[in-house]
Amino acid sequence: MTQIGHALCVAAGRRVRAVFRRIVLVASRSWLIDIATRRLRSRYRTKVEAEMAGRSRIIIVNDKMQRGYRYSLTAPMGRNFDPEFCPDLTPKVMLALGVFCGKYMTDCRKEFPASWFKRAKLSPSGRDRSLNHFGVDASQPLSIWRGKGWIHPEDPRGWFQWYCRYYMGRRMPKEDARQIRRWKAIRRHVAQVKRHARRET
Repeated sequence: MTQIGHALCVAAGRRVRAVFRRIVLVASRSWLIDIATRRLRSRYRTKVEAEMAGRSRIIIVNDKMQRGYRYSLTAPMGRNFDPEFCPDLTPKVMLALGVFCGKYMTDCRKEFPASWFKRAKLSPSGRDRSLNHFGVDASQPLSIWRGKGWIHPEDPRGWFQWYCRYYMGRRMPKEDARQIRRWKAIRRHVAQVKRHARRET
């Protein structure tokens, strides 16, 4: 190979290496830009999600007993309960056990999570004792609850409706305190009945 040919080969090699370096540099920059963009998007999504979590969600109720009633969910679902309120069963489980013989919240599906109703034992046509887990009709008519002044205007169906909305994340301090006091009184009564039953046996 002549000196001129050798020089041309060297020059061509240098050009190839230079072009290759540029390609690698451009690819690296694109890769770094892509990573930076993804990180920024991720941080933005995290920030937005955090902001959304801090905002209250508005629920609008339109059923047979309430039209246009609105309330805000200010707590995470199933969390941040009053320290003195520790129910054993969730609304979903209670519905699956046939609470109130199935004649309860049959027209409220849109207000609550669909998962609550997948195994719910409901009877839109009327109370059905066979749906109750224990096979008994242990609840009183709503008229009695109204007569005793136990019904709050915002929860016309009574305690269980309050509990469902409390579980969802609604908070009404005065009414929550009243309903929790009632729940605690029932728990004390149940404990007394159990102790009496043990003594009898």
